[in-house]
Amino acid sequence: MAGYTVKKLAKLAGVSVRTLHHYDQIGLLTPEERGFDSGYRYYGRHEMLRLQQILFYRELGFALKEIKKIMDEKDFDLLKSLEFQKSEIHKQIARNKVLLGTLEKTIDEIKNRKTMVTDKEMYEGFTEEQVKSYRQEVVDRWGKEALDHSENVIRNKTKEEWAHTKKQSDDFCRQMVALMSQPVTHREVQQLIARHHAWIGQFFEVTEEKYRGLADMYVADERFKVNYEKFAFGLAEYMKKAMYQFCENGMKIQK
Repeated sequence: MAGYTVKKLAKLAGVSVRTLHHYDQIGLLTPEERGFDSGYRYYGRHEMLRLQQILFYRELGFALKEIKKIMDEKDFDLLKSLEFQKSEIHKQIARNKVLLGTLEKTIDEIKNRKTMVTDKEMYEGFTEEQVKSYRQEVVDRWGKEALDHSENVIRNKTKEEWAHTKKQSDDFCRQMVALMSQPVTHREVQQLIARHHAWIGQFFEVTEEKYRGLADMYVADERFKVNYEKFAFGLAEYMKKAMYQFCENGMKIQK
């Protein structure tokens, strides 16, 4: 008698007994021997190797009819078949790595989206009407592309990054208050303004025209003026003069 019953082979191969019965019925995997009285199926090493081939082909997506046709060919070569399957499995692994990378990126994006800055947080402190008015002013002054770019920069920040960005702005204002007794031409004032110009530059390209326009808004627009005046009375006007001076200096610190 051969060494493996259908139940034992099914357990070794990780398939069901019903699957082996089906393979037998369609002539894909017939047992080496059958018990004369019991009718039990018994499988030998040859059948084990053939089952391995069947399962590999199934894993690669081949239909049972295709597998039977391939393996029943007179010139079927087990070694060549194994080499082919090895090559195909390597290709499958490579494809799966690409899919895994895509999945990981998507998962990270979904997770990060929950920590990204919302529009409400972006315009915290402004009413809906003020936000609508401000956005329209930006479009009128510098175009919708400039508005979209600056807002997207903020949206792509995490809440933690946005909190740090706002802290940088507050720190800048406090440092500027400490220098308000100095003329706007003072080197330290202009160094601080240069940092302010660079900070603004993370949101959009800050040309001289745009920087002067911002300076005007800091004074003329109460929505912005109040953010500076809360640090010190007259800071908005001082900022405007210092920013204008920076523009007069060619948007660089004079030696």
